[in-house]
Amino acid sequence: MVATPIGNLADLTPRARAVLAAVDLVAAEDTRVTGQLLKLCGIDTRMISLREHNEREAAERVIERLRAGEAVAQVSDAGTPAVSDPGARLVAAVHAAGFPVVPIPGASALLAALAGAGMRSPRFYFHGFPESKPGARRREFEQLAGLPHTVAFFEAPHRIADSVADMAAVFGAEREAVLCRELTKTFETIRRAPLGELAAWVASDANQQRGELVVLVEAAPEQAEDDAAAHDALLAPLVRELPLKQAVKLAAEIGGGNRNALYQRALQLKGEAADE
Repeated sequence: MVATPIGNLADLTPRARAVLAAVDLVAAEDTRVTGQLLKLCGIDTRMISLREHNEREAAERVIERLRAGEAVAQVSDAGTPAVSDPGARLVAAVHAAGFPVVPIPGASALLAALAGAGMRSPRFYFHGFPESKPGARRREFEQLAGLPHTVAFFEAPHRIADSVADMAAVFGAEREAVLCRELTKTFETIRRAPLGELAAWVASDANQQRGELVVLVEAAPEQAEDDAAAHDALLAPLVRELPLKQAVKLAAEIGGGNRNALYQRALQLKGEAADE
């Protein structure tokens, strides 16, 4: 499993270059993209296509090659394979067939974004790409808004404006976030600001709606213990008697507090009640 550059060719490690030159076959997400990389490196290793829609069948071909004694490298178009890219099914199949899997670390848009963001939480949750439909996307964000960790997303350029606007609406316009665009490339941009400000900036500047994008949202603010106890005292009976959304709406109207955080706590209370 070989990590390839996410933009800057110099980020291809010497080990990755050596492996791609030495193996018998490279399983590539897009052979045209990987072909350009291999050409730039003076490597002429044979390739096969291993994409999301054919990963199961391609994995069988890879295992056949391994059984024949060949060595195979798998790459995505950019970055670390199997991280919101094809590769996980292949890895599982190779493990099941009894062959070793060797990760060759290197460029990762996720880790590069985290390194350049300066988020206060030492922990993070990587969500990958949000849902493409607005309603489903907002429901996803509602489930994540109360997490006490940095939440990391990939997003497509044609959805970034709507996605960040939904983040501002659900996580809160004042929640700190970082938008990272075109990391390691000529027009690399890293901007840290409240989500409301980021949403307005992306919507007003078409250049920020191009390229590869990572969005990091700061962890939910900590609640004081007294506030948490008061919210629990109000939420618990409401959750027992009412549908979840109605219970949260009433709790927010009566006792105040962040509705997204209340929703997360209501989910926990409902789960605890079900376990009793």
